[in-house]
Amino acid sequence: MNHPTIPAFDTAIIGAGVIGLAICREILKRDPARKVLIIDKESHEAFHASGRNSGVLHAGFYYKAGSLKARFCVRGNRALREYCFERGLRINECGKLVVATVPAHVQQLNELHKRGLENGAEVSLITEAEAAKIDPNARTIDKALFSPRTATVNPKDVCAALLSECRSRGATVRFEHAFRSYAGNTLTTSREPFRAAQLINCAGLYADAIAHSQGVGRRYTVVPFKGLYLKYSGSSDAIRTNIYPVPDLRLPFLGVHFTKTVDGQIKIGPTAIPAFWRESYQGFSRFRPHEVPAILWQELKLFLSNRSGFRTLALEEIRKYWKPYLVRLAQQLVHQIDASEFREYTAPGIRAQLVDRVNGELVQDFLIEGSRENLHILNAVSPGLTCCFPFAEYLCENYQL
Repeated sequence: MNHPTIPAFDTAIIGAGVIGLAICREILKRDPARKVLIIDKESHEAFHASGRNSGVLHAGFYYKAGSLKARFCVRGNRALREYCFERGLRINECGKLVVATVPAHVQQLNELHKRGLENGAEVSLITEAEAAKIDPNARTIDKALFSPRTATVNPKDVCAALLSECRSRGATVRFEHAFRSYAGNTLTTSREPFRAAQLINCAGLYADAIAHSQGVGRRYTVVPFKGLYLKYSGSSDAIRTNIYPVPDLRLPFLGVHFTKTVDGQIKIGPTAIPAFWRESYQGFSRFRPHEVPAILWQELKLFLSNRSGFRTLALEEIRKYWKPYLVRLAQQLVHQIDASEFREYTAPGIRAQLVDRVNGELVQDFLIEGSRENLHILNAVSPGLTCCFPFAEYLCENYQL
């Protein structure tokens, strides 16, 4: 009896989001002879967070010095900007203002400025009058933080370009192939098996579940947060730059802000609403009832303990389901905007926020667990898009990929 030969690869990557694609690209740049496979359960690349985020290239001033996010963000901004120019991808170099809406925020602007300087970011504290020259509609008290290197791109375009490059470098890509198991170098999927000497898990919302199946990262679990943006139907000249509030630095979220998209349009958001299952995009679409109890239990523990300010966050975020409240938060950042022109939501996104089950804290930094042969990217949320290239370099150098 003849048995079909199982395709064999040196490396198998789970997930065709920006992190998985950037890792594949970096591996093949370093070793063009490597046989690399990418599998993804969806029908195309960047189906989840990588294709649903705001497309902002962050400058690197939010993150604590020494963290992986701080180490990668400035370099990543430069590298991804260069990639877009080389590939002819659209980029809006509109910059960013972080504004103070109450007097207490001025001191926090100083902290952000300090972090930015420590991280090597190009950032400056400016006066209210100087902020008005950059964007007359931005409203701030006394000072603002200006980041000229913040830009916006279309994340779907970036991922499509990365996918094309990976394929041109020889990678094999299989969509609609969901991960089932990995043991003894055999990778089982929903369609066919493969042989792979090395597994790299970049599965985003399901990265923790796949890691747990391999006995890795059991102290961590993903809690999903739904992000909604509202599009502005009025004049695209209403603002000139991205306008952000001072964030709560205890949390990995940046608050409701104005984004100037790559095509010059305006949107406000996002929310960070705790969700009850991982792909809770719209109604009961992609509803997986078996996920609900564990996620609800984790959210209840966070709510009762108020670790990382979760209870405060959850109560505030639920209010943002009411559109007038969401708009009102954005209105605090500008002198004037027509509230009636916020009519339509963009496609919702889900943030795969990692939680440490031992101490009950939201994980703030990128997190990698496992070994060279069995590697798991457990936390690569924002600024994952910005950091994707130096992140991939770091993995290749530190895990000998």
